[in-house]
Amino acid sequence: MPELPEVEVVRRGLERWVAGRTVESVEVLHPRAVRRHPGGGADFAARLGGRTIGVPRRRGKYLWLPLEGRDLSVLGHLGMSGQLLVQPADAPDEKHLRIRVRFADDAGTELRFVDQRTFGGLSLHEVAADSADGLPDVIAHIARDPLDPLFDETAYHLALRAKRTTVKRALLDQSLISGVGNIYADEALWRARLHYERPTATLTRPRSAELLGHVRDVMNAALAVGGTSFDSLYVNVNGESGYFDRSLDAYGREDEPCRRCGAPMRRRAWMNRSSYFCPRCQRAPRVSS
Repeated sequence: MPELPEVEVVRRGLERWVAGRTVESVEVLHPRAVRRHPGGGADFAARLGGRTIGVPRRRGKYLWLPLEGRDLSVLGHLGMSGQLLVQPADAPDEKHLRIRVRFADDAGTELRFVDQRTFGGLSLHEVAADSADGLPDVIAHIARDPLDPLFDETAYHLALRAKRTTVKRALLDQSLISGVGNIYADEALWRARLHYERPTATLTRPRSAELLGHVRDVMNAALAVGGTSFDSLYVNVNGESGYFDRSLDAYGREDEPCRRCGAPMRRRAWMNRSSYFCPRCQRAPRVSS
C-alpha cells in the first residue's frame, strides 16, 4: 500500500494538472469505486459536477481534493492498486478504469481513477470543523505526518513514552504519526540502529528525535526519486514508477549483507507483515526475567 512519499508524489502531480479546474461531468464505471460514498455513484457524480477543485492536500497516506465553497472534499483511497491518472481525453480507456472525471476547460485532459483490485475509491465528505484546508471529517482523527510543518515533536515524544508499546508499532500508529508504513519504518529503524521490538518507554528524548530525523530523511530521499515501486500498480499521475526500491537498505533484503556491517539481513514475521533488520546493528532488546 502506498505510504507518504508515494501519496505525496501523486498529490504534487494532481496539483499541477487538476487544481483550479471545474468538473464538467463524472462517470462512475464500477460501484465499488464509490462504496465509501453513502449516496452511491449517481449522487457522487451529481454532487461533484460543476464544482471547482482546489489545491490537492495530504495528511500522511490520505489524499483529498478540496472543492470551491469549502463545504466538501473528495477523499481518495488508493488502496493496494488505485491510480489517479491524468490522461488525454482521447486516450484509450484502461482495462481497470473505474471513474472518469471530465473538465469544463479545453485543456484536453481528464482525471481517471484506475484500480485493478478495487480496494480503493473516491468519496465526498463534509469538511472537518475549523479546517482551513478542506480536511474531510472522516480523517480528522489522523495525526499529522513528520513532513508537516505543524508536527509537534514534543507531543510525539511524550506520546511514545506513555504508549507502552514497541517502536515499530508506534511508527505505524496513525493516531501518533501518520504516513509511515512497513517499508519506511524498517528503513528508518535500520538507519537509527533500533530493533523493531524496542520498547518505546526506553527511548530518551534525543533518541526519539534521532529516529524522527531518520524517518524524515528516508521519506525525503524516496520523494526525490518518485517513491517506491515494487510492481506496475504504483505510479504517479503520468503513469511513471518510482525508483527508491533500488536504494532500500533494509526492506526486502533478506540474507543480503548489511550495507553497514556486512552481516546477513534477517526477516521476521510481524503483525501479518515482515520486518527486515540487521541482527548485528539492530540488537534485539533483552527479555526481562
